[in-house]
Amino acid sequence: MAQQAKTDAYVLGVGVTAFIKPRQLRQYPELGFEAGVKAMLDAQITYDEVETGIACFCYGDTTSGQRVFYQFGMTTIPIYNTNNACATGSAGLHMARTLVRSGAADCVMVLGFEQMSPGSIKSVWSDRPSPMGLGTKIMEDTYGKHDSPRNAQYFANAGREYMEKYGARAEDFAEIARISHEHSTRNPYAQFQKEYTLKEILESPMIHFPLTKLQCGPTSDGAGAAIIVSQRFLDRKPHLKQQAISMAGQALLTDSPQLYSRSAIDLVGYDMTKRAVAAAMKEAGVTAKDIKVCELHDCFSANELILLEGLGFAEKGKAHDMVRRGDITYGGKGPVINPSGGLISKGHPLGATGLAQCAELTWQLRGWANNRLVNDTDVALQHNLGLGGAVVINVYKRADGKKNRKMTDAEVVRNSAFDYNPATQAKTVTKADFEKVRSKNFTSEYALGDTPEKIQSRL
Repeated sequence: MAQQAKTDAYVLGVGVTAFIKPRQLRQYPELGFEAGVKAMLDAQITYDEVETGIACFCYGDTTSGQRVFYQFGMTTIPIYNTNNACATGSAGLHMARTLVRSGAADCVMVLGFEQMSPGSIKSVWSDRPSPMGLGTKIMEDTYGKHDSPRNAQYFANAGREYMEKYGARAEDFAEIARISHEHSTRNPYAQFQKEYTLKEILESPMIHFPLTKLQCGPTSDGAGAAIIVSQRFLDRKPHLKQQAISMAGQALLTDSPQLYSRSAIDLVGYDMTKRAVAAAMKEAGVTAKDIKVCELHDCFSANELILLEGLGFAEKGKAHDMVRRGDITYGGKGPVINPSGGLISKGHPLGATGLAQCAELTWQLRGWANNRLVNDTDVALQHNLGLGGAVVINVYKRADGKKNRKMTDAEVVRNSAFDYNPATQAKTVTKADFEKVRSKNFTSEYALGDTPEKIQSRL
């Protein structure tokens, strides 16, 4: 593996849209526009300062990224379009950090968006081999063929294997979902903001045992964005150091031959998660005990339980005990998992998920997420997983080396470019917001299309 340059990279600005049910209510150019404007406002830059753009999406034509980025300005910068399954957004973060650390760019904008179809995720290709074909064959040879959604089968089977090996119960998976739904009631961007009882979760429609509907991440429309900058760039804006978040450790890894061990747990990314988190933590100089808050890829509740062990938060075979003690939520002994509500309740627009996780942890470390803050935090961990496969781990630290403290909404306004706290209020952007960040030298009104009118209609 090539030796990386020792150059720091920072998250300087973030922005997300509300995640919504996929009902064609908002198109991807508008979603991406809102998230991108928010991220540039947060970073207090204009689009002329962005040297590279990275677009992250799974469902869309090849240069959909340009369709979104051109709205900010047509500055001729390189724009990459990425697709790495459910880890797409964080794959973009990995690319941005790599560019910054190598010295190839000082300011990179990562923009993830998705406009999905209702119902379970389905392939749009029927005339060629599926990238998941070999894994699906192993799964069906072991567990049989079923009519339930394919992805749900993968994770439900992993949950069943865990139950058989270690004695977990269906209620343990449901409890994880109950906690995620409760957390989401304080996240204004979450697709679902309703609290459910354990009984309601267990009695919701069965998708594939032990997973009921309320334990499955929904398809969603939405967007997220992040501005990643170098130390050199940050040094030119020292007044922003208080909000800069260091990308202290990172790893993007894929599967080893263990994937085809015929273990349902290995088939959903346990092995690559374990290897990736070890690499990212080593680079950041931390251990699992240092992590106070984690955004974990809980596309299904079974995945969260299994990966509590993969990430090092629980001993092997003991994750369900951690859940039963309440150690994954506020007041517990472990890190608070998914204060945003996670994929289960926040929603899962594939390309945007990694950016939304980044935004949540940025707000946590800054102290902006005052209605759901994990106090005294100086290290946070992000886990983003895609079957097929890829996993990205990001370890974040405050750039000033301090622990977070709860900031009031008024303090956030005084110390940011916003007239509200974006961590606790989900607002759209205004024309005035856009005018602050758009390119001053290379603009095209034609490239904007009808996005300004759509945005205006939502105010």
